[in-house]
Amino acid sequence: MIELTDAELIRRAAHGEEAAFAALYSRRQGGIYRFALQMSGRSDLAEEVAQEAFITLAGELGRYDAARGSVAGYLFGIARHLVLRALERDRGQVLLEDGKAFSVAANTSGPLDEMLQSEAAETVRRAVLALPESYREAVVLCDLQELSYAEASEVIGCPVGTVRSKLSRGRDLLAQKLQAFREVRV
Repeated sequence: MIELTDAELIRRAAHGEEAAFAALYSRRQGGIYRFALQMSGRSDLAEEVAQEAFITLAGELGRYDAARGSVAGYLFGIARHLVLRALERDRGQVLLEDGKAFSVAANTSGPLDEMLQSEAAETVRRAVLALPESYREAVVLCDLQELSYAEASEVIGCPVGTVRSKLSRGRDLLAQKLQAFREVRV
C-alpha cells in the first residue's frame, strides 16, 4: 500500500478495504496531530483532533473529491475545523506565559546546548501559540507543516494571496514576539 497515492487509498477504503484506510491513517496521522498540537498547544486536544479527523473522514469517504484538492488538504481542513471549534469552546485558555528566551550558541554541543535548544524551541512554541488564530494557522501550515500556499489555501478556505498576506503578517508578529522575549532576557 506504500506505493499508492492518498487518493487511491481513499478510493479503496471507500470500497471497504480496511488496510487502505489503515495505510492512510499511518501516513497522515502524525501530520494532523502535529498541526493540532501547534495550533492548540495541547497534546490532549491534538490527540482528540487527530482521532476525530479520521473518524470524520471514515464517515465521509464517498464525499472526497480529488478534483477539489488533495487528501492532505481535505484532512487538514477537517482538523482545522475541529481545532477552531475546540479553541472557541475553550477560549482564553491558550495564553502566552511570561518567560525568558535563551540564546543558543551556534557551535556548542553537549548537555547545556541541548537544554538551551529545548528552551529556545519552547520559546518559539509559546510565541506561535500567542499569534492570533488566523495568522497562527498560516504559519503552522506553511512554515511548520510545509504545505504549499495552494494547499494551505484549500485548508483555510481563502485565496492563495490571502494565505501569503496572513503568512507574512504572522511571520512579522512572530518576529516581534521573539524579539520581546530576547529583550526580557537582557
